[in-house]
Amino acid sequence: MDKELVTMRNHMMLFVLFLLMTSKYFIHFEVLHFQPLCLYPPVNTSTTDGPSTTPGPLYPFGAGDTVSSRSDDGSSPPITLEQPFVYFGKPYQQIHVNHNGHLTFNAAFASYTPYRFPAFSSRDLIAPFWTDLDNRRNGTISYRQYSSGSVLQQATQDINQYFPNLGFSVNWVFVATWDKVPYYNTFGTEITFQVVLIAGGQSSFILMNYGEIVPTTQNIQAGYDTVNSIHYFSIPGSFQSNDTTFSYTSNVNVAGRWAFQTNATTSTTDGPSTTSASTSDEPFAIDDFCIDSIFCKGQGLTGSVYMLSTLLILVFLTILNN
Repeated sequence: MDKELVTMRNHMMLFVLFLLMTSKYFIHFEVLHFQPLCLYPPVNTSTTDGPSTTPGPLYPFGAGDTVSSRSDDGSSPPITLEQPFVYFGKPYQQIHVNHNGHLTFNAAFASYTPYRFPAFSSRDLIAPFWTDLDNRRNGTISYRQYSSGSVLQQATQDINQYFPNLGFSVNWVFVATWDKVPYYNTFGTEITFQVVLIAGGQSSFILMNYGEIVPTTQNIQAGYDTVNSIHYFSIPGSFQSNDTTFSYTSNVNVAGRWAFQTNATTSTTDGPSTTSASTSDEPFAIDDFCIDSIFCKGQGLTGSVYMLSTLLILVFLTILNN
């Protein structure tokens, strides 16, 4: 073959290879740009339809609540429950509201240093916002049980919305609220959150509600854990410094609210049946809208464009070699 033709062929081969590489790059770019990975994207819904008189996802609190003592790393006395709360097969008759953002059943728990879930420990623990808090100067930690009234109506409505087809009817609710409680040694930082225990028949549920959460460099663990971590969940944002997303994320499309079923019949997922983004280490999620792990319909360039480019390259190479 003539030397000039060989040079031209080589140049054309380099050119088509360049097109192939850049086509793949742009496909990756478009997918990454339009389909960012996130555990639970922020939503802009609220619970204004319910009977709650408090802003955002919080259940009513304040008037009628029992207020816990002002003490750093303190706890409430053992609270006798008006009816047993079944926590993954265990019916508990009492509970402790611990000031550092968690509930325990058998004994008070003063720990201000959270550990990661799953911990495979010997303790059942519900932790809406476990970190080092201090209510000695300002902030209120309070709790209340309900066996009738609008709070039960609200809880029934919420649970049946999040867990449809149960025909669930609430007969008892326990609400614990940390209202404008500061982080330890940083007075002036006020955070508000809440945990709601809901029971009816053989079913039990937990709601974790978040108001304003200001950033902190302290470690935070939000979620729940059980003895030997047979059941556990860690809310995204846990152990992430200066994270403030708790007020905006959700697994039930209500900003600042997470819901879990905790009776004996649930699995380790324990959450509502909702579809969320992939949480695997794969850079591109595979779902109903994707052809494969790279090319997604309606998301930038598609797999068909890539295959067409490849076909054209093969045609060019065939012509050049003849």
